[in-house]
Amino acid sequence: MKKVFMLLSICVACNTAMAQEKTAGAIEQKNIVKINLFALALKNIAGQYERAVSKKIAVAATVRFMPKGSLPFKSIIKNAVNNPETKKQIDNINVGNFAFIPEVRFYLGRKGVFNGFYIAPFAGVTRYTADLPYNYDDGGVTKFIPLAGGVTTFTGGFLLGAQWKLGKQVYLDWWILGPNYGKSNGKVSGQKTLTPFEQQSLRDELSKLNIPLTKITYAVDGNGATINFNGPWAGVRSGLCVGFRF
Repeated sequence: MKKVFMLLSICVACNTAMAQEKTAGAIEQKNIVKINLFALALKNIAGQYERAVSKKIAVAATVRFMPKGSLPFKSIIKNAVNNPETKKQIDNINVGNFAFIPEVRFYLGRKGVFNGFYIAPFAGVTRYTADLPYNYDDGGVTKFIPLAGGVTTFTGGFLLGAQWKLGKQVYLDWWILGPNYGKSNGKVSGQKTLTPFEQQSLRDELSKLNIPLTKITYAVDGNGATINFNGPWAGVRSGLCVGFRF
């Protein structure tokens, strides 16, 4: 009888230990790290960290970085601009950016967190940097002034997406559509010795700049020029991410 009781006690202890181990394992699997494959195609490096906080809710943060290079979607932007002078300057610009985007995800399906369709309100702050050798006409002679600076944007929106489990710890996350809207402000400036005639020629060129929905102000003197930008900002998030759960 003692042997039977001892055997039962060992079985109960083993089952309890296995259950505890399984529970601990489930707790440890609350995290996913991902990389956005679509962003790589646009010379962006974008990674996301997601953590479950309840059965159907998770929090996430995305960090995106793009080294300076030619303007993405340059042809689309040029087609949206009617001013010939602005189109000419777009060809010369090099841009880079860094973004931080936190979000809260609400999973809608019965499988709960990390699985199925979700909606995710988010906010984002992005810093765009730019180098622009700004060309202007001075009495029939093309001259330029090197401008550099950046624009900071603050936006908010919501992301519609879906996530699936591909393997034991591998997930696929599709950011279907994430419209967002907010504001922007920034400036570019450059130093160069300018004659009174060059200053006036540069002012004449800057007066032709026209960026839709953006307020542009500028100042030109004998030491260079500064251009300030202020206005609304809109965008759309999308992507396809591969993630690892741990």
